[in-house]
This record gives sequence, structure tokens and C-alpha cells, in this order.
Amino acid sequence: MALSLIGASKFLGWIGSQSSDLRRFSLSPVQISVRPRGHTPARRSVEVQASGNVFGTLFQVSTFGESHGGGVGCTISGCPPNVPISEADIQFELDRRRPGQSRITSPRKETDTCTIQSGVSDKGLTLGSPIHIFVPNTDQRGKDYSELALAYRPSHADATYDFKYGIRAVQGGGRSSARETIGRVAAGAVAKKILKMLGTEVLAYASQVHKVVLPEGIVDHETLTMEQIESNIVRCPDPEYAQKMIEAIDAVRVRGDSIGGVVTCIARNVPRGLGQPVFEKLGVELAKATLSVPATMGFELGSGFASTFLMGSEHNDEFYVDPNGKIRTKTNRSGGIQGGISNGEIINMRIAFKPTPTIGKKQRTVTRDREETELSAMGRHDPCVVPRAVPVVEAMAALVLVNQLMAQKAQNELLPFTSPLQEPIPTVAPLNHV
Repeated sequence: MALSLIGASKFLGWIGSQSSDLRRFSLSPVQISVRPRGHTPARRSVEVQASGNVFGTLFQVSTFGESHGGGVGCTISGCPPNVPISEADIQFELDRRRPGQSRITSPRKETDTCTIQSGVSDKGLTLGSPIHIFVPNTDQRGKDYSELALAYRPSHADATYDFKYGIRAVQGGGRSSARETIGRVAAGAVAKKILKMLGTEVLAYASQVHKVVLPEGIVDHETLTMEQIESNIVRCPDPEYAQKMIEAIDAVRVRGDSIGGVVTCIARNVPRGLGQPVFEKLGVELAKATLSVPATMGFELGSGFASTFLMGSEHNDEFYVDPNGKIRTKTNRSGGIQGGISNGEIINMRIAFKPTPTIGKKQRTVTRDREETELSAMGRHDPCVVPRAVPVVEAMAALVLVNQLMAQKAQNELLPFTSPLQEPIPTVAPLNHV
């Protein structure tokens, strides 16, 4: 028989002298094969590979690399064939994420130039085989992190990586660095291309920086464009509030401090029926994906925590039939998801980001030897992560939606529909390969 253990992180051991029937563990989800009693296997080793570096099930992304290593990137498995994709498509998204793009971001100078090393034909179409995308690191300054080899940055992953592994990449924070998100954004660019072919669009923007909060309703999610978001360095589509946010970041930047904020993300024209009850609801998958981004502290869907102040009669989204005969909702407090399944309305979520923990101000901390000390962190860091987090949030939302679209297509469109309420996933016109 076989048992599936989801989320196993790491297990080291060798079973040789016991009569246990455990034979082997494989890649996450971990599989345990149990032999019948009396059978003596040739080898009784236990092997576990479940390091948490892979996202998705059907459209699967594995990221790799460290902040100050040779480079970072991703490998995409399960991408459908015949998707037109180019390095320029991916570079557009990476340029939105890269450091050094403005005075309110990290001054680290990286071009983040990507290369597609496999999985795409010379005609620019995906082959259906794994896509490998690589981005070299070119502006490492390891000496900036010499003090961090001894002392822990408060609220950073330095200490917990030591607690878990007993070793860590001191320079740049290794895998806990935001440079890991390059692989996410690169894979997200491919996912967004697939969504665009199906008529679905994912957009995110800065809706709060510290105490500067964009009033609800000031941004029209029906007409919001990428051009509006990219019109300023903080990525807030409202010019007046964008300037206030920039001023708030400037004020703490010159003092060596940092602030947090909120990224709002929407997905338009999402097909109905996406989501797998009960443990893989669409909202749950979006929360997991976005909360895996460094520095995230909270997730809200639709009305979120504000719903706790309303009564059911105030919060419920009443149904109606539109002129095209479709069942719609008059309001969208559910955020486009009900019962864990998309209902065809705009998906609306908000992700909270904490202040960057690495700051120039002196703070109390301890060393690896458990001695109390003070630390003023050097290095190049964002005074606010929100502007560069926008494309990362978009990427993670896009990866979730592509996985869910593929699952919906496989499960619910294998056989003919039995109800007029069911709708097929949009089809794409065949591409000319000539």
C-alpha cells in the first residue's frame, strides 16, 4: 500500500538494523511504500526529497539560486505546447521587479537579463517539455554582509534558517532573499501569456504605503490598465496618492528606516468553476501562493476582515440575470469567489507586506554565540518592498489560475456537460507553424 504525506520538509536517517518495512520516500508529495511482512528488501534506506522549492501541480514551477550565487531562475514543467513566448516577454516582467529601477527601491544594480535555455522552439513556441530560464547575478557585494555572519537581523530569516539547518548563506540572505522571486516572475510571465490567450488578465498595484491608503472605489477595476499602474515609480494608478506614497518612502529612506504597505491584485474575465473544494479552494490557493512571497503578513479576499462588521443582509451579493442571460452578482463583496469556486466576477484580493527588516538604524540583537549586541545592517535594501512586489503578486496569482484552468479542463470537460449553467474554458485559435 502507499501513504501520501503532504508537506514533509526534511527527514534524514538510515534504517538498516531494524525490521521496519519502510522502503523509500520520493519527491514531495512523499510516497511511502510498505512491503508485506516477511519480505526482506535488498535495501532499507529512507530517502526524502521535499524541500519546498516547487509550486503547482499541473503547471509546475521550481525556482533555484541564491542572492549572491552565480544566478537565479526557474524550471517550468507541464507548460502546454504551442504557447508563443520570447525572452522579451519575460524581460518585460523582470524589469518591473529588478532592483535599482528608481530611488525608492534597492540601489543594487542588476540588469536581470534572462535567457531561455530549453523548452522553446526556434520559432518561439513552447515545446511542451521543461522550460529552463536563467538570470545571472552580476552585482554581488559579499563584504556588506560580514557582520551578519555573526549577528542576526531582527525579524529576518537569518535566525530561523540557523535554527532549522544549522547553516545559512550569509551573503544576501540566500534563498530568503527577494532575488528568489525572479524565478517566480519569469514563470509568471509564461502563465500570464497563457491567460491572455484565453482572455484572462491579472493586474496588481500599490493600494497602501504605510499610512497613505488609497480610498476604496477610487480605482475602477473594470477599466484599470497596465499603463496606469506603470505610470509612476510606486505603481499606484492614482497620481495624487502615488505622489503621497513616494514622499512617505523618501522620508524613511533618508533615515535608514523602512515601511510596509498593501498590494491589491485583481483578475478579470476568469472562467467560472475554478477551484477544488474543500481543501484546494481557489481563495486558499491564492492565499498560499501570495503568502509565500517574502515579507508578506496578511491576505484578504473581497471584503476581507471588513465583512466582520456587516450583517448577512448587508454583505450578501444578490444575484441577477444580465442582458446576455448570464447569472451575475450586483455587488462583489465575495471577491469573485464563492464556496471556493470562481463565479465569473472580478477576483479581488489584498496582500499586506511588512517593513523591510534590514535597515540602517541600530537595533538590539544577538550573535550566533548567544551574546547580546547591536547591529546596523549594511547592504542595499528596499525602504519599502511594495513597488517591486507588484509584479511578484501578479505572477503568483497567474500561476494559480493556470493550474486551476488546466485542472478544470481535465476534470470537468472530459465528458459532455450536463447543465446549461456549465461553461467551457475558452479555446484558442490554432497557430500557424509555417
